[in-house]
Amino acid sequence: MITDSEKLHEECGVFGVFSKGTVNVASTVYYGLFSLQHRGQEGCGIAVNDRGVIHSYKDLGLVNDVFTTNVLNSFGEGNMAVGHVRYGTTGTNDRNNVQPIVVNHVKGRMALAHNGNLVNSAQLREQLELEGSIFHTTSDTEVISYVITKERINCPSIEEAVNRAMYKIDGAYSLIVLSPAKLIAARDPRGFRPLCYGVTEDGRYIVASESCALDAVGAKLIRDIRPGEIVVFNKEGIRSIEDHCGTKNGAMCIFEYIYFARPDSKIDGCNVHKARVRAGELLAKSHPAEADIVIGVPDSGLDAAIGYARESGIPYGIGFIKNKYIGRTFISPDQLSREDKVKIKLNPISEVVKGKRVVMIDDSIVRGTTSERIVRLVREAGAKEVHVRISAPPFVSPCYYGVDIDSKENLIACKHSVDEIARIIGADSLGYLSREDVTKIADGSSCTGFCCACFDEKYPTSIPVGNNKNKFEQVIPEEKMKTKEKGDVNEELQ
Repeated sequence: MITDSEKLHEECGVFGVFSKGTVNVASTVYYGLFSLQHRGQEGCGIAVNDRGVIHSYKDLGLVNDVFTTNVLNSFGEGNMAVGHVRYGTTGTNDRNNVQPIVVNHVKGRMALAHNGNLVNSAQLREQLELEGSIFHTTSDTEVISYVITKERINCPSIEEAVNRAMYKIDGAYSLIVLSPAKLIAARDPRGFRPLCYGVTEDGRYIVASESCALDAVGAKLIRDIRPGEIVVFNKEGIRSIEDHCGTKNGAMCIFEYIYFARPDSKIDGCNVHKARVRAGELLAKSHPAEADIVIGVPDSGLDAAIGYARESGIPYGIGFIKNKYIGRTFISPDQLSREDKVKIKLNPISEVVKGKRVVMIDDSIVRGTTSERIVRLVREAGAKEVHVRISAPPFVSPCYYGVDIDSKENLIACKHSVDEIARIIGADSLGYLSREDVTKIADGSSCTGFCCACFDEKYPTSIPVGNNKNKFEQVIPEEKMKTKEKGDVNEELQ
């Protein structure tokens, strides 16, 4: 069955906690994962370390559905824990692919949670299989766990095993590794995905994909983990390993600022809300419109709409009400049913747009189907004109680093000009944020560079061999499973 998500998705979010004493760490992870739910809604898991013994539980579903009171109570107390929320861009959507992954090996146990995608996963997997490794999932995370485990058997510490593994794995990865005595956080040398850490008033250290998760558990942000850095938390304190820092050019995913991260998060020193407002301001300068009101498509289009209105002088209005109780819906067998679900999720406020020339801000256009439906809703609500502005450049290539951007054949910008896309979606005009302006939105960020490959095809790594991303492929040939082609139940994009 194909799901209708209407939007792009990021692969997942990670969260970890280290305490010098034994406490109820599972509840801390629960609240942290709840605040990261926007990064993944397919499955979630928690692993707790209780004096060297690791207990874990994971399943498909949302955090509050999977972790009932009884499940949380079953963890008891511990001094360390790691959690994960997943949206699968690599690997099938089943319980086995939900993280954290727990590994038993001759030197102990390890739990691992991972955000991102490797570009050499297929080669590493084949090599490991030829050496006798038996895989139980189709995810990159299990490949990483095997590489770390293999190194751990031949080196004196878990952090050194992670350090050695980072010479072999390539691509996007923000990791949290739980061992019997240590919590380890690591970020790939290019810094594709965000990762930060903070501390609570009672001295617990928190590691998370976004700073909003620190806020949720009362932790103060200390800093972002630097690209290539390994941070070790144990009873002796915190230690940083920087062997991989500065070895690659920075390539932070710019779409974290445009869409994926929560607006109240701060990534590499830049507030996400501020970045989106800045995107709207730049849009107003490059693509002005004669209009009466500016509205944003919830949720990430709202901040950019505020920026557009501020820069243009056109009043800002709340043009849509989003039904926050609608979860992931399913495509029905006919077109009319699909359109009805868009209306259920998003409803225009006719009193705001009726008889007016409207500038409608959204974060992206992928296939164009959802944009066409939303424009039609605004017109049916009485808008005289609808001018669409997008706070990102056009998508012209797929992403291999954990963002669910489709193959070229399904990207509307690869087939049509801007004017043609405007006609297809029913807009009076259409304007995209330029490739030159998009990296200006993260003003004040400590990033040394951004990945914009989905906008310009300039990939910072090699492209995975045989990885032809097609989100509408429902049959998973065995040979494609081995080359890590997207094999989950695919989403219909915007």
